Amino acid sequence: MHDHGHDAKKELDYKDKKNIILIGNPNVGKSVIFGLLTGKYVTVSNYPGTTVEVSKAFSTFDKEKALVIDTPGTNSLLPQSEDERVTRDILLNERPEVVIQVADSKNMRRSLSLSLQLAEMEVPFVVDLNMVDEARSRGIYIDQKKLAQVLGVPVVPTVATRKQGLGRLVESLSAPQKSSVVISYEPEIEEAIRQIMDFIPKTHISARSIAVMFLAGESGIEAWLASRVNPAQMEKASFTREGLQSRRGRPISYILNQQRMAKVDDILAGVLRVDEPARGHNLSQALGRWAMHPVWGVPILLIVLYITYKIVGEFAAGTSVDFLESVVFGEYINPLLSKAVNFLIPIEIVRELLIGEYGLITMALTYAIAIVLPIVGFFFLIFGLMEDSGYLPRLAIMVNKLFKVMGLNGTAVLPMILGLGCDTMATLTARILPSKKERIIVTMLLALAVPCSAQLGVIFGGTATISPKATLIWAGVIIGVIFVVGALASLVLPGTGSDFILETPPIRLPKISNIAIKTLARVEWYLKEAVPLFILGTFILFLLQKLGLLGIIENAAAPVVVNLLGLPKDVAGAFVMGFLRRDYAAVLIVKGGSLDPIQMLVALVTITLFVPCIANFFIMIKERGMKTALLIVSFIFTFAFLFGGAFNYALRYLAVRL
Repeated sequence: MHDHGHDAKKELDYKDKKNIILIGNPNVGKSVIFGLLTGKYVTVSNYPGTTVEVSKAFSTFDKEKALVIDTPGTNSLLPQSEDERVTRDILLNERPEVVIQVADSKNMRRSLSLSLQLAEMEVPFVVDLNMVDEARSRGIYIDQKKLAQVLGVPVVPTVATRKQGLGRLVESLSAPQKSSVVISYEPEIEEAIRQIMDFIPKTHISARSIAVMFLAGESGIEAWLASRVNPAQMEKASFTREGLQSRRGRPISYILNQQRMAKVDDILAGVLRVDEPARGHNLSQALGRWAMHPVWGVPILLIVLYITYKIVGEFAAGTSVDFLESVVFGEYINPLLSKAVNFLIPIEIVRELLIGEYGLITMALTYAIAIVLPIVGFFFLIFGLMEDSGYLPRLAIMVNKLFKVMGLNGTAVLPMILGLGCDTMATLTARILPSKKERIIVTMLLALAVPCSAQLGVIFGGTATISPKATLIWAGVIIGVIFVVGALASLVLPGTGSDFILETPPIRLPKISNIAIKTLARVEWYLKEAVPLFILGTFILFLLQKLGLLGIIENAAAPVVVNLLGLPKDVAGAFVMGFLRRDYAAVLIVKGGSLDPIQMLVALVTITLFVPCIANFFIMIKERGMKTALLIVSFIFTFAFLFGGAFNYALRYLAVRL
């Protein structure tokens, strides 16, 4: 079934082949279906003009080659976020021969809203009723034959995680149909639609759907239309919309959605049956409720965190890292490569670049593979378990009220937790947040105060040498900073937050195959995206040392370190190193051995709040843009030293005993 292209020539061969586009609400199994249809991801790239990544792969269906495009999850084709805008734009620009709408069988009201918008666009599509097993466990049954008759398109039930129904889904692609469903709006809106349709240029998307989106006030469609009609026609369309809006108390977009949902409810009344769920699922349902409970959810969270700490913090960051760093790299790889470099390369500076103090092999690869990879690898494994079991959405719901203090919602807990594994990767996952304001706040908080697991292990090791009290003070201060800075940022930054909409799947036993696939895919991401950045960062550090700039920076930082933070001058070097790797800076502080308890605590709090590592900085530029990244880093740099100084004076003024 699969025929994958990997090079530029092959991509050109496919250029004129048919497009198959996958769309659906978030968390409905789109990516699983995409993987099953195509075998693997071939191209993952930003959609033009955005930071949203879109996956594309080539396959063969019935001896016909096709490009399969996996779009970001969307709740509406009237976009409220960048992800939703990209999905709508792909439908608008990519000319799909067939759209596969992956629908959540447990939440057909939300799914059918999307179906009706596809029907209005007049694109040929099939409905993939995914997760029918989970729906049945909740007593939800959908008459797919009747639904197919009502919509006028193929409806195929699947259980993607078990590959059930995939053959029928592929068969349905050979005969895609446009939906026969029509939504009738109130007469005055229908008249406005007709007036605007008169001058909309012909395209593969129906003029009616473009007129509806324009009436809803969607800025992307407004720009699209303005580039295709003359100014007089554009002015007339705007006049029609403004006239209609002036006669309405509520936004037109709200009225359109209300009337669309009324049609959805009419369809559901004829195809949906809900029975009492089977008794065998009572325990999992009870666990699901307890995990979201404001009281019982806390001990469950503590158990999850304890297990995570034992596996990631102790086994991965301790046993695994020690073995890889000391034995695999220390006794075998680095000595072997050092001998090879010394034997093969006569030029001293090249040897230093590869195997010196700041060598690409001895520092960059050792750090990236021996120290960070086992920690993030095991964290990915735990994260996959929480994801596949249905626990993560419940955690987001439980902390939603707490996160509202920072102008965020519960969804933000996901990148924040992921930051404990790797801030660099967590910054990429901040794109799941709907609004630009939320993405900036989370990016800043990750860079400012969420220590990665490698750094966390070193810091706990350092505070443990002082006292349990020191560990509690460090944790309390960092958590306090996260909430205070987050709350202030939500007041200062322009824009609004988003509504908290999150579907909770049932609690279930995770599937080993699913977790293995997800973990390996994330490890592959780490190797492709993060490791090159570590190599670049080490190269920059090598240049700074060779040009003599490293010592100059240390001397320039010394007055701040000594006078403000109350630390010895040589600690300045740790802060310089912190920009490359904060955990390494923490190691230098902890193993320095010349600090008293208060100095140690001040140093560890300051290095936790210090600028992100250089890899994270590059990802911030990629995701938020150069200007925003530089503003965030400037704020963090200033805040870390000012707060560290205030913390130092407070501890000494209060004569805190550690």
